[in-house]
Amino acid sequence: MRVLIILPTFNEAENVGTVLDQIRDVVPEAHILVIDDGSPDGTADLADAVSQRRGQIEVLRRDRKRGLGTAYLLGFDRGIADGFELLIEMDADLSHEPERLPALIQTAMSGADLVIGSRYVPGGSIPDWSVTRRMLSKWGNRYAAVVLGVPSTDSTSGFRCYRARILDKIDRAGIRSEGYSFQIELVYRIASAGGDIREVPIVFRDRVLGESKMSPRIVVEAFGLVTLWGVRDRVKHARARISSGS
Repeated sequence: MRVLIILPTFNEAENVGTVLDQIRDVVPEAHILVIDDGSPDGTADLADAVSQRRGQIEVLRRDRKRGLGTAYLLGFDRGIADGFELLIEMDADLSHEPERLPALIQTAMSGADLVIGSRYVPGGSIPDWSVTRRMLSKWGNRYAAVVLGVPSTDSTSGFRCYRARILDKIDRAGIRSEGYSFQIELVYRIASAGGDIREVPIVFRDRVLGESKMSPRIVVEAFGLVTLWGVRDRVKHARARISSGS
């Protein structure tokens, strides 16, 4: 199967060369699409240099910071149009270990529509987080699973592999969310479309170099949207039952 790894970047000059070399070493058959949001630190130029040296890396430059969600949606569209069968999301800051890419790919090749790298299945961990932060994330993901009825322990994980065929079944043009809510919404839409969702364990490490792009506002927004989607579904189902009984 043809594999495309989508790597959004913004000010990742300290990490992009290392992560690209590691990906090429671990999965040399895969192609990589770097989508850079106008990084002023020269991230795109550094990625281009690795492309010249290693090959099978395309660098797509955007004129300004447009967000993680739009970068992934652009990558999905490009990958599907170019005939890739597996599309992978991962971060460029080395928090996602390239060594876990074969497990994601092999699980997708066995029939899964979405394979999530989970911190909360046996073998998964977050060694750098405090107990409070870990429990907040774990219970937030449990909340999303219960409210939305999705079979995932880690719907906020951004390390995952999709089959192109399932992405073609969902309304990608209708997705407007970002950050954690973008990741949750994709799991939700794929589950609603009847997709086979599986998880493999990952070790998630906090970035060592550079600055985090995540903010408390994005976290609050994500779980506000989860509540909204859950309430909307219950209202819709209740109306359907009333209509069918009348």
